[in-house]
Amino acid sequence: MNWLTLESISDLEQIIESSFKLDKGIAIFKHSTRCSISSMAKSRLSSKWSFTNDLPIYYLDLIQFRDVSNAIAQKFNIEHQSPQLLLIKDGVCIYNASHLSISVSEIEEL
Repeated sequence: MNWLTLESISDLEQIIESSFKLDKGIAIFKHSTRCSISSMAKSRLSSKWSFTNDLPIYYLDLIQFRDVSNAIAQKFNIEHQSPQLLLIKDGVCIYNASHLSISVSEIEEL
């Protein structure tokens, strides 16, 4: 799994722009480094991730970059959760799941 880092509002803006160019879109995983459930969700996601370069995935340490997490919630009109996986396609959040509801198989079906 090739985690890309999301650390700024400009990174988020670039992700949104890029989401128009990729067939499957772009995934964002919001992770709390202080939460054991978040660590478990990250591990499960890593072990089941079946995508290669056709679905890039960005990692956001929301403790360190809470302003970016807040911008994501505002931009896509979604409630902040941690852990949380979002799929952005054509500038819109088409998948949003948190905690143990995060499902790679659901993303594969989109």
